[in-house]
Amino acid sequence: MSINSRNSRKRKRRSPVLLVFLAFIVVVGFWAAKTLFSDKDASPGQGVGESGPPSAASSPSGQGSSPASPSASGKDGDAGSPDGQAALDKPTAAELAATYDIVIRNGRVINPETKLDKEGLNVAIQGGKIALVTEEELQGKRIIDATGLVVSPGFIDNLSYDPNPLGVWNKIADGVTTNIAMHGGTSTPEKWYPYYIRNNTPVNFGASFFYTQARNQFKISRYDTLKPEQIQKMVDQAEKALNNGVLGLSFSLEYVPGVNDKEIMPFMRLAYKYNVPVYFHARYSDMEEPGTNIDALNELIGYARASDAAVHIDHINSTGGTFSMTQSLGMVSEARAEGLDITSCIYPYDYWGTYLNSARFDTGWQNRFRITYKDLQIAGTNERLTEESFKKYQKEGKLAVAYAIPKEDVIDSLKAEYVMLGSDAILEPGFNNHPRASGTFARTVGLYVREQQVITLSDAIAKMSLMPAQRLEKQAPALKKKGRIAKGMDADIVVFDYDTISDQSTVEKPNLYSKGISYVLVNGQVALDEKGLHKDIHQGQPIKSEFLRVKAENAAESLAWDGSSAPLLEYRGERYVDLETLKSHGYVYEWNKVNKTFALTKGDSGADSAAIPKPKVGELMLERGYKLSWEGGRTELLSVGDRSYVPLSALSSLGWKATKSANGYSVDKA
Repeated sequence: MSINSRNSRKRKRRSPVLLVFLAFIVVVGFWAAKTLFSDKDASPGQGVGESGPPSAASSPSGQGSSPASPSASGKDGDAGSPDGQAALDKPTAAELAATYDIVIRNGRVINPETKLDKEGLNVAIQGGKIALVTEEELQGKRIIDATGLVVSPGFIDNLSYDPNPLGVWNKIADGVTTNIAMHGGTSTPEKWYPYYIRNNTPVNFGASFFYTQARNQFKISRYDTLKPEQIQKMVDQAEKALNNGVLGLSFSLEYVPGVNDKEIMPFMRLAYKYNVPVYFHARYSDMEEPGTNIDALNELIGYARASDAAVHIDHINSTGGTFSMTQSLGMVSEARAEGLDITSCIYPYDYWGTYLNSARFDTGWQNRFRITYKDLQIAGTNERLTEESFKKYQKEGKLAVAYAIPKEDVIDSLKAEYVMLGSDAILEPGFNNHPRASGTFARTVGLYVREQQVITLSDAIAKMSLMPAQRLEKQAPALKKKGRIAKGMDADIVVFDYDTISDQSTVEKPNLYSKGISYVLVNGQVALDEKGLHKDIHQGQPIKSEFLRVKAENAAESLAWDGSSAPLLEYRGERYVDLETLKSHGYVYEWNKVNKTFALTKGDSGADSAAIPKPKVGELMLERGYKLSWEGGRTELLSVGDRSYVPLSALSSLGWKATKSANGYSVDKA
């Protein structure tokens, strides 16, 4: 018998054992794979969110829920996650039987707030709102087939300018549904908002109090500083503007070098009082002494630290971070870790643009920006400059682009978790504009997500929708309904082809529309579809700050609790009680400045506390992002003056039951 024959028989005898062993391996492998991919903390490609579950600490910026941080690899992962799956609606029989105004069918829906990223979903729209997001089949008067397409919240351009009748259509073609002039704006919102309402602006719109514009009333040089009485007049005007709807304050320090801390700090205190951010074009844009990016960022961080007001750094890739991006981003991250509320934005281009007659082109610009005349090009043309043509166009105040941003600065800044997108442009007649006016948002997805895989698609959408909304929504309730795809949200929606979306605008032709964007809906109306732009659709709404103050009727009720009484406060239909009240009922708490959270624990016994003061009539009631957390729960607090108020509904999570009584509410053990 040959050796081969003996081995053959041995293999035959071992084969049943081998089959059993292989079957065992398959079962174990299947179980391991199921365990691995069902772990919601290990969902591939999703990134890790800052906010976490309700029991986790809030983000250092105090801005509430934050989008997922960019992953280390920057690659777009698999769609969907257990957390996102939980965000789907479970329709009632009546909802399934209804016929909606529009149904967007079978798309890949991304909602950055809930981390939903799933294909094959249907979105129902009714009366300008999102009625359902579900896997169930739905009926609509109009069906939009989104098979193979991404369904995203409408993009929010918060670093734009006035929504002129030409540029707004390029915004819509780039997926923008909300245009907010926070790099510019108005000093007279009582005129600005009515004008754009009368103009039937097709995108949602809002503005900042534009400090430079207001300052021009004094006809003072941009290199000089205001007098104390002039500063006070400006503060009064800004406060009036806030009460007339502006969303924050904006400074352009590089363009008006005479503005110093004496002018700025009164406005920082005003911003903190009203709970709105201050947007800064920083003072320096280079690393040449005297005056560097590091000095510029130290200045802005110093204002945030001195006032506790929120600060936003405009386009850090061209101002405050160029040639120093790693160090600049590190400075901002350290400030945020300290508990300061600081964010930033970029536009996704490695060349900037501004007017040749601005202070940015003061003597020495070649050394500061490491460029020469030939690195400048008049926007809207193919003309590169010479010393002679520079002088000519400088007198005319032309806008030129400067090829002066290192490519890695754009990439590094885009990865930062606190950096969002903002165009810093809107197309104007004559087309003397940077191409970012038309292509910022499509370029972000097409170039930096799909082609270069710098960040994930979900992260990009968060940076283009949710994060800009969160930056301004504390005092602008309308923005709490934008930047999300979920039931009850405004139907500001972009549907695009991930494989083809890209910017088409160039320095020579900044007016070219982006491609790959299939549908844009503004407040439930289709402004762009396969037929092109629908310039008869004008559904834009004003986005304004709202400030509620304590009225006598807001503080007329009281809370009876274990024989003691505390005043109640009504805010947007919810009752609140002073946080100090909990101290006399067996609780203690500790303030964490970094995450703006009071950590609540049960004490041994009720501590004596002073009488709780009634809130003063006329005081602002503000949502500063402060939180109260305890084991197993967390709630948002209301701020009135220097005191914090807890929603009465939160007491149920602590084992208490609040019951309506004749003069307010009473609390008993649940």
